[in-house]
Amino acid sequence: MHELQITERILAIALKHASGQNLSKIVRIHLTIGELSDLENEWIQHYFDYLSRGTLAEHAELAIRRAPIVVRCRSCICSFEITRNELGHPRCPACAESRVELISGREYQVENMEVL
Repeated sequence: MHELQITERILAIALKHASGQNLSKIVRIHLTIGELSDLENEWIQHYFDYLSRGTLAEHAELAIRRAPIVVRCRSCICSFEITRNELGHPRCPACAESRVELISGREYQVENMEVL
């Protein structure tokens, strides 16, 4: 159910940036959501449709791009992508070390908007 709270924040950000811009409509909002996020695209759009009624963003499409999981080796500082399946046993492609830190994969952000 945390999709509702996050979707409220996405709508607030979009409306804040649209405010005072003499726009008639927000058509599409481009989002980046990390692959490790448990946010479901369908639920985010569903909540957005409900929350945006009567606003400039009513009927806007959420264009969601999933950001890859990126980790950094703690030994050689090499950054590399991994899959969810590799989370338990990642290996650095440069030095084969398994001690890594998460760089990206949990984020969510509004990238840009298409407006009229």
